[in-house]
Amino acid sequence: MKRKVLFVINPVAGGKSKDHVPQLIQQHLNKEAIDATIVFTEEPGHAHWLAKDANKTYESIIAVGGDGTVNEVASAVVGTKAALGILPFGSGNGLSRFLSIPMDTARAIQNINKNHVELIDAGQMNGQWFFNMAGMGFDAHISQVFARQTTRGFITYFKAALQEIVSYKAQSYHLEIDGLTYDRDAFMLSFANSSQYGNNAHVSPKASVQDGLLDVCVIKPFPLYRFPEMGFRMFTKTADTSRFVEIIRGKDIKVTRKTAGPAHIDGEPQTLEASTNVNIVPLSLRVIVGSQYSR
Repeated sequence: MKRKVLFVINPVAGGKSKDHVPQLIQQHLNKEAIDATIVFTEEPGHAHWLAKDANKTYESIIAVGGDGTVNEVASAVVGTKAALGILPFGSGNGLSRFLSIPMDTARAIQNINKNHVELIDAGQMNGQWFFNMAGMGFDAHISQVFARQTTRGFITYFKAALQEIVSYKAQSYHLEIDGLTYDRDAFMLSFANSSQYGNNAHVSPKASVQDGLLDVCVIKPFPLYRFPEMGFRMFTKTADTSRFVEIIRGKDIKVTRKTAGPAHIDGEPQTLEASTNVNIVPLSLRVIVGSQYSR
């Protein structure tokens, strides 16, 4: 019996054309072992419903897009027997990079052939699924700014960050993590399932998607002149050694801030109330990982 695989292609993800993807699938997919169907999304949210309709009849559902597309598909297959696969086409591709999925499309398709499936944890923020990273503070603010840009990519994101960091102020958070309380002023508050935001910027280098825990990363206020150092630490996997970074691991988290404000779920911006609940659902998502992935 051939393995039934559905490719869900977001044509606008990352601002990159996907017109060539069906041809690459035709060239590199093992058609002797796999029966493939290809569909294109037509609007935001469409990938989720396509995957929802397919999760009982397809063994693998492949998200072709960025972290937002991955989230839409993954949230439709989490808790089912269907496995998530990824062809990365986003601006950051955080989860893909963490799982060692090739950034080259042809190699990523060949990785689907290998079908190395692992069970990984999934997070929830106020009941909404996330699989890589959720957060509040500066990165959530930048996600809102970035969403309004007409061009995508790392350079656009970096420019937005440079423009906004001068005026952004840290906020106060009351944290309840597995029964313990913490009061922190934070420039940024990230809930890390994987170690990185994307583009190999690691906020919590020792994070694991298979430990049943979220890494609550408190980025404390730091002098503006140390911004390059903070960036350097993230790209060299040493952020957790900075005195401006505190990492608290936990399963059940409640965050209270003074007012409602911006948040992001796998990079997609939204506004949440002053009180937010975050939790982990261990080993709930089947996902095709890269051959170089190690626990």
